[in-house]
Amino acid sequence: MRCNLRCKFLLLFLLIAAISLSSAFILRGLIMRDFGHYLDGESQDRVQRVVALLEGSYEKNAGWQRDKLVTDLAWALQLGVEVQLYAADAPILETTQAIKALSPLMRKRVLDATGYDPRNITTGTVPYPLYLQGTEIGRIEVRMLSHVKEEYFVRSSNKVLLISVTILSLIIIIASIIASRKLSRPILELAEASEEIAHGNLSRRVSNLGHDEIGRLSRSFNSMANRLEAQEKLRRSLLSNAAHELRTPLAIISGELEGMLDGVLPTDREALQSMHAEARRLTAILDGVDELSRAEASAFSLNNSNVKLKPFLTALVGRFDRFIGEKNAVLLVDCSDNMHITCDPDKLSQILINLITNSIKAISTGGRIAVITTSDCDWVNLEIRDDGCGISGEELAHVFERFYKGQNGGLGLGLAIVKELTTAQGGTITVKSQIGSGTTFCLRLPQALS
Repeated sequence: MRCNLRCKFLLLFLLIAAISLSSAFILRGLIMRDFGHYLDGESQDRVQRVVALLEGSYEKNAGWQRDKLVTDLAWALQLGVEVQLYAADAPILETTQAIKALSPLMRKRVLDATGYDPRNITTGTVPYPLYLQGTEIGRIEVRMLSHVKEEYFVRSSNKVLLISVTILSLIIIIASIIASRKLSRPILELAEASEEIAHGNLSRRVSNLGHDEIGRLSRSFNSMANRLEAQEKLRRSLLSNAAHELRTPLAIISGELEGMLDGVLPTDREALQSMHAEARRLTAILDGVDELSRAEASAFSLNNSNVKLKPFLTALVGRFDRFIGEKNAVLLVDCSDNMHITCDPDKLSQILINLITNSIKAISTGGRIAVITTSDCDWVNLEIRDDGCGISGEELAHVFERFYKGQNGGLGLGLAIVKELTTAQGGTITVKSQIGSGTTFCLRLPQALS
């Protein structure tokens, strides 16, 4: 069974938790090892104190005196050391005998304080020689009593560690499940949405819009889906509008041909000219659709360069001298000498020719058109102003739509092509207009360093 992303996250968190918790046991083992070394050293210190005590007693009493040794062995027992004292190979006194020789009250206190019971001691004895001024005066064989307090500490620490690890394990498991679900949910949602997009459901969006990397990815995905959906709508709209525009001239040509075949319409020059006009209209529509398609794809074939704007505009407006002269109009260029932009010169020429041509159609005899440029930070604003008939507010919202025809007719593709070419070059285009007061198109393109 293949493990999904949520399962992988959960396993990863549990593995990290297991490694972290195991480090607690490793640390405990190291601490217990050092604690054992500490107890061994402490036991040796106790034995050495007992050795020093007995050697001092021998020196003070000028030999081994049994009644004097009773108190010393009782004190040694309170240090946790059971002692058997030998002089040469003859036993002198041992701890059990010393305890019996104590007074009843003293014996009870010592036994209560040490919990001494010879029957519970199973470890072997360790011999230690006794010396006085370099001469061996005897030996002791000792056994260490169990470390009651230390063992209690170890048992308590083990219990606390076990309880802590159990509680932490439960918390980690619950937190891992929650975290794995939370982390994997947006990724799994993205995967499901991608599959739906791939199968044609372009309306699918993802909901996680946080501020982390996954949130950025989700926003990028939604933006991509929005563009895909918009492009699909535009494609369908383009096909629908193109089919509608083509249907009319085709119906006219088909009707006239049927009329000629049936003998209803004459096959004279005027009828042929009518069909020829409709055929030219079909050609113009197909050329416009082809030009719009190339404009949409122009982002992939731009030849951007640094263009000095004033000579470029001066040469461009010179092409319209004849048309301007026919209307006795004025076409002005207002541009500073040192203004440069980054653009594709051919695409910019196509944009400006289309806009200026529309302005010439809109103005009346003696009208005025101005091409004005201004700079704004890293941008150049290029305005085409005319004092023509203007555009109504209702039409203004649709002028850049495909196949939208205003009062002046046409195919409705010119301004759609202008917008596509402008967007492809990283710019924007807006329009302001008022009926009877003229129209202003404003291009905003990246400024280049001169």
